[in-house]
Amino acid sequence: MAFTKEEAADARRRTVAELASIGVILTPAEQESIEVTDFRLGRLAETGLQLMVYVNDSRYCAKDLVLFPRQTCAEHKHPPKQDPDVFGGSDPGKRETFRCRKGVVYLYVEGEPAPNPKCKAPAGDEQWYTVWHEIELRPGQQYTIPANTRHWFQAGDEGAIVSEFSSVSLDQYDMYTDPHIGRFAEVQ
Repeated sequence: MAFTKEEAADARRRTVAELASIGVILTPAEQESIEVTDFRLGRLAETGLQLMVYVNDSRYCAKDLVLFPRQTCAEHKHPPKQDPDVFGGSDPGKRETFRCRKGVVYLYVEGEPAPNPKCKAPAGDEQWYTVWHEIELRPGQQYTIPANTRHWFQAGDEGAIVSEFSSVSLDQYDMYTDPHIGRFAEVQ
């Protein structure tokens, strides 16, 4: 299921406005480069993500992740890779630090499940959300997710902006719990 160019353009406009609200000014070229993904599920408002990538090379990556109210980034992990074209054939997987800039983001990782989680998996997709150790991040708080750790996250009622600092991001290798997911969106 694809979403339309108009929906993607609207999500980009909203993302630019959200980033501007915390003092991040983007050039016109950067505004056009904002990635909008619905993970090929066709439900952007529910399961989706807006990303502004500032740098992503063989040493490090820096991004801002914008989530609209209660929008969810689907459960996934960044596994080790054995690829002769990547770092001489071996990479331990992406390690990432999330720093909340605005709003509240609920991060779920492997570990002891929260007795009363503040979020729910998107309706109909509950079987694909298997980790429930809850970390609540508010502005100024951060958490580092080790490589090869299953995780997902959801914005609070006001949405959220999260800065991500990580080792190289090779999204084509991400492993999603839900086999229906495609990392890169199809826009009609």
